[in-house]
Amino acid sequence: MNRTRVVRWLRVLLPLAALAMLSTLFLFSRGGDSESQIPYADVDAQAMARDPRLVSPEYAGVTDDGAQLTLRASEAMPGQGGGQAQDLRLDWQRPDGLRADLTAPQAGLADGAIRLDGGVRMTTSTGWTLDAASIDAATDRSRIAADEGVKAEAPFGTLSARRMELAPAPGEDASILNFSGDVRLIYQP
Repeated sequence: MNRTRVVRWLRVLLPLAALAMLSTLFLFSRGGDSESQIPYADVDAQAMARDPRLVSPEYAGVTDDGAQLTLRASEAMPGQGGGQAQDLRLDWQRPDGLRADLTAPQAGLADGAIRLDGGVRMTTSTGWTLDAASIDAATDRSRIAADEGVKAEAPFGTLSARRMELAPAPGEDASILNFSGDVRLIYQP
């Protein structure tokens, strides 16, 4: 009988003790932490509705002749007949293994071509580094071109020209980097 009384008392006292412990946790808990708020919660919703945009968009595709394209940007805004992007990176790889990485502060998309502007840097897997004011990259075939002047660092020296085109050679599987218009080469053996 003595044991039965203890069990009955414990049935009442243990839940009451648990309830007292939980209530003290809530009563004496620390205040809210102001730093745990979402850092981007103070956006202007009306401005976002007026000017729609994508943050960190990424696009990947393959051209008709097998080149792989991957586009990444920090921000993109849709527009009439295309769109605009900021801080763009274009990774381009041909089936023959040639790879080109292009970076630009801004870009636009129109008529199946990506126009990189604002000072474009292109590096290739063959050791070339090219700088141009703007470069056009086709999205339907393997073609990258600059028509407003280009400066290049090659494995064998430096080069400047009015135009540059990187495209597959006609009837071959290899790509050709073609410079034209006032080409100047400083050869460094």
